[in-house]
Amino acid sequence: MKKKLYLTMFAVIMSMGLSMAQAQNPECMTNLSIYAEHAKVKNYDAAYEPWKMVYESCPDINKANFSYGEKILKYKIKNSSGADKDGFIQDLLELHENSAKYFNDKYPVGVVNTKKALLLYENKMASKEELYNMLGEGFNNDKKNFKNPKALYLYFSSLVDLHGEGKKDLQEVFDVYDDVTEKVEEENKKLTSVIKTLLPKDSLGTLTSKDQRRLKAATTNSKSYGKIATSIDSKLGALADCGNLIPLYEKSFDDKKTDVNWVKRAVGRMFSKECTDDPLFSKMVKVQAELDPSADVYVYLGTLEAKNGDNKAAITDFNKAVELETDPYRKSNILYKIATIVRRNSKSQARNYAQKAINANPANGKAYLLIASLYAGSANACGTSAFEKRAIYWRAADMARKAGRVDPSLSGRASKSASSYAAKAPTKEMIFSSGMAGKTVSFNCWVGGSVKVPNL
Repeated sequence: MKKKLYLTMFAVIMSMGLSMAQAQNPECMTNLSIYAEHAKVKNYDAAYEPWKMVYESCPDINKANFSYGEKILKYKIKNSSGADKDGFIQDLLELHENSAKYFNDKYPVGVVNTKKALLLYENKMASKEELYNMLGEGFNNDKKNFKNPKALYLYFSSLVDLHGEGKKDLQEVFDVYDDVTEKVEEENKKLTSVIKTLLPKDSLGTLTSKDQRRLKAATTNSKSYGKIATSIDSKLGALADCGNLIPLYEKSFDDKKTDVNWVKRAVGRMFSKECTDDPLFSKMVKVQAELDPSADVYVYLGTLEAKNGDNKAAITDFNKAVELETDPYRKSNILYKIATIVRRNSKSQARNYAQKAINANPANGKAYLLIASLYAGSANACGTSAFEKRAIYWRAADMARKAGRVDPSLSGRASKSASSYAAKAPTKEMIFSSGMAGKTVSFNCWVGGSVKVPNL
């Protein structure tokens, strides 16, 4: 009977993830309970001593040593100064390192290096080289878990600064830029997918409390990625101008022309920066067509056809790009690209492609912003009176607001656009004097449809 009881106790101890040595240390278990209760109510001063005892004596007894320990030490850092503060910072750095040692599955390198780098950066305790190397190790070895927006920006920003000091070459800057922006896009894609699913429920008022939390978190995080994406582009700045891109790619072309990844990224960057007039762009598009005849190639070929004035051939190539792409997200991006190109010749055709982009991916906020811009640019062509012409701005503002709702990463840009359009719509005085309050204005131009005038 005693043997059976002993085996049962042993099984319970092992199921809790405790070593026998720790299980025989009741002081660790007692203090674990004490500091956890204090930490739950954010009484970190009271939690510190019992936590320290458990952490130093039984570091792997429970993950709480690291999750609560991080909060306790951050509190201590915030509320101390001088040597004491430096000591707590060192303790937290050590805690991050040990978290990977004792609970590697919960604290992978992407997470640990992010936390260490941000702590060092915030306290000005590391050089740009150290930060870049630490973050680079986390990103390259654990891209899946390297998703902190601030860390992604710091990783790229440090590199640009090092390039400015002559310590890193421009190609490395472009390579990391591509890696980081792809990661930002990947993470935001996950968030907008959640938002896309929950917005219809939100409009119907059927969200559960759990859904509300998910929608709020996804919206907040998407906004963060949007801000970081803007900051990353600003940091890159003039380095990606055609004047830098073309000489760099010409210099590297012979050595890199068989590297499909390099070619695709180079062509994509030249396209996004509108360096398509240079002969190198056409040359590289042909190389990409040979290496990887994908949907993007036909977008580029269509762009060249459009520049040469052959719109019929351009549309053929654009439609071929859409046919080749099977992934809805990528197809939506291709359709958006096409819309931006054809808008020069036809606003209605541009809207059609933008709407197709939305149909493929309802979270494509850029497509909504494009349609808003097309509407706003047609004010003088849509209406016979000043009131009717200005009424189109209500539709433009509504489209811009939709962009921010479906993709919060664009919320800043969408909000500014919506405000700008709304300011150009009829004023309250105009509504009153026209007698149009609550009535409908129909658009007999390419825009079509109608808009209801606000009530006063």
